[in-house]
Amino acid sequence: MSSIAIITARGGSKRIPMKNIKEFCGKPIIAYSIEAALRSGVFNEVMVSTDSEEIAVIARQYGAEVPFIRSEETSNDFATTADVLAEVLEEYRKLGMEFDTICCIYPTAPFVTAEKLGDAMKAYKNSDCDSLMTVVKFGFPPQRALIIDNGRVRFQYPDNALKRSQDLEPIYHDCGQFYICDVAMFKAKHSLVTDRTMPFIVPEEEVQDIDNISDWLIAEAKYKVLTER
Repeated sequence: MSSIAIITARGGSKRIPMKNIKEFCGKPIIAYSIEAALRSGVFNEVMVSTDSEEIAVIARQYGAEVPFIRSEETSNDFATTADVLAEVLEEYRKLGMEFDTICCIYPTAPFVTAEKLGDAMKAYKNSDCDSLMTVVKFGFPPQRALIIDNGRVRFQYPDNALKRSQDLEPIYHDCGQFYICDVAMFKAKHSLVTDRTMPFIVPEEEVQDIDNISDWLIAEAKYKVLTER
């Protein structure tokens, strides 16, 4: 089976300018995703889809392929990740290259490692699922959420008010690191998530959303702690 790792790195970022190539603990943050994919040894192709020549240059410096620049249609604020991936697969088809498996890796995912990608690919191939996504357990049970109603705090789910946290079912969310999907199923559904998507559970300490500068600083602090263990 042939597989391609696609790192989606759009140039525009309003909250953190040039976020995808901003220096993170000594090198452009996108470098971590590229290097992890290359070192994993599980992909026939590792490429970056971008609309930015500056990002393309840096991506190539770290070993990724950038065979084309993303189109205007997949570079605007309304284009979805699925739109970007579909364009990549079509452009490669025109080049005479087709793949069985696609892995979408986000460019701001420094906690992705070669080992993690290798383990995830092995788990996916040994399953009967169509796709795999990285998930992390909520740090606090959402079933005991509070809301503010007319200036007063109350439980959103009163039936859970007196239940112990350990007695509530664990709930997970997408941790925004990577997805693996069967290409035929992706093309049929135009989605990386299907009715048969398996979880790849990531520890909470290896997950950090990076939406603003405060998130960035927290992510760097986490990364330094993890790498100094």
